[in-house]
Formats: sequence, structure tokens, C-alpha cells
Amino acid sequence: MSKKKKAEEDVIDISKEAEASLDAAKAADIIEEIETAVEEDALAVAQAEVAELKDKLLRTHADMENLRKRTAREIVDARQFAVEKFSTALLDVFDNLERALEVEEGNEAGLREGVKLTFDSWKVMMDRFELKRIDAVGKTFDPHQHEALSQMPSDEPEGTVIAQHVAGYTLHDRLIRAAKVLISSGPAS
Repeated sequence: MSKKKKAEEDVIDISKEAEASLDAAKAADIIEEIETAVEEDALAVAQAEVAELKDKLLRTHADMENLRKRTAREIVDARQFAVEKFSTALLDVFDNLERALEVEEGNEAGLREGVKLTFDSWKVMMDRFELKRIDAVGKTFDPHQHEALSQMPSDEPEGTVIAQHVAGYTLHDRLIRAAKVLISSGPAS
């Protein structure tokens, strides 16, 4: 083989090697561009997700602030108007008392009738609001419902309520005022 031919073949080999290395460089550049694009897309997706989550957080925070304000308003209203229905029911009782006071002097029957109407309307109102009277006379003393003012000897067994000075009351089965009572200490010796 001649030197010239050998040189041509070497040039071809070098040319092929250069071409292969150029293709590899191009491929590396293309791969790098693809990786960069994928990273940029992932970054864009992550940024979009962060923006969405931030928006949700801000909306939730605003909702919670509105709920807090609304609840505070409702608490104030509940405190101010908690006895509104009860107060309205008391107006009927007040009206009956007013009518009883308007009875002419010397008309005891009219006065008595006015007081009876007042008492009846009071009972109706108490039932409506589950305000129940505790009548203790004749019952065994119960420290959860009765307040003993004193003891005295009687024919009743020891610990029995023999007199009630002030009635007790429950509201929805919760004691709001104990009955003030006199208790038997048993027969006098």
C-alpha cells in the first residue's frame, strides 16, 4: 500500500472519528437541553403548586378570621338577648299585676281575681321555660335541693322537712335556688 493511500485512509479514519465525536457532542448538548427543559418544567410545576397552596392558605386564613369575628358577634348577641323570650313572657305577668292594681278600692274580689290571674300566668310561664318549683314539706331533707335554716322537735321523723320558708327552683333540672326549710329533729324528749 502506498503512502498516499495510507494517508488518505488515515484522513478518512480521523474524519470519521471527528464526525463521531461531533455527533457525541451534539447528542450531549441535546441531552443537556432536554434535562434543562425537564428541570425547568419541574420547577414551573413546583412553582405553580406553591402558588396554588399559598392561595389556599390565604383563603383558609381569611375564612378562619371571618369565622372568629362572626362567632364573637354571636356570643355578644347571645349574652345580650339570652333572656329575651323569658322577658317577653314576664310581660304577661306584669300586665296582670297592673290590671290588679287598677281595681277600685274596696273591691277585694276584683283584686283577688287579678292576683289569681297573675299567679296563673306566672305558672304558665314557668312551665314554658321548664322552671320548676321544689316543694319540700313532708319530704326527707336533701342537701342537694334544700337549705336547712334550723331544726326543731316535732312528731315527724328526724330529718323530715316540717316547714318551708322559701320555695326552691330548678331550671331544666338544674338547681337554681335551694328551698329554705325547717327540719324535724325528731320527737321532743
